[in-house]
Amino acid sequence: MNFSAIDISLILKAIKFAAQKHQHQRRKNEWASPYINHLIAVSEILWEIGEVRDINTMVAAVLHDTIEDTDTSPEELERIFGAKICAIVNEVTDDKRLPKQVRKRLQVENAGHASFEARHIKLADKIANVQDIIDAPPTGWSLERRWEYIDWAEEVINRLRGSNAKLEQYFDEVCRAARRKLEQEKKEVYSELRNTVE
Repeated sequence: MNFSAIDISLILKAIKFAAQKHQHQRRKNEWASPYINHLIAVSEILWEIGEVRDINTMVAAVLHDTIEDTDTSPEELERIFGAKICAIVNEVTDDKRLPKQVRKRLQVENAGHASFEARHIKLADKIANVQDIIDAPPTGWSLERRWEYIDWAEEVINRLRGSNAKLEQYFDEVCRAARRKLEQEKKEVYSELRNTVE
């Protein structure tokens, strides 16, 4: 499927909007990467790995953290991008007024009820985040905390199985790679401890 000029214009508009809204935000890795990098990564995973060609899904992927992490209101998002895209973004938005553990539990519980579009974004978002656990982990996250994130991400994704086989397979591959890396780090830590004791 070829995107029309109107579709491309909408995607570019979403990228510009997200870049402005997230302009002062950084990822939690050592390099404090601009937050927009994450949104682009999620969109690229959808397009390249998941072969998603739905314009509403692609635009919502770019915007998926605007309500949750910026001053963007649902009303503003709907006014600019329409009710459908706003509804998808709302589906993947956590309520920051709730404690973190409650939000994480609700993500697991609600995943299976998500729309087809939201399921794709959740899959791509978790893939991007687990890839970051391998390549650019949040500063200060212990081995245990990174391992717990992967376990939790798998819980969420297991509720989404049957949505997109290519994304699901890729998620599993990324999780295996992340676990291998963490296992190697664990061995290195134990080795250093043994050498210190000896």
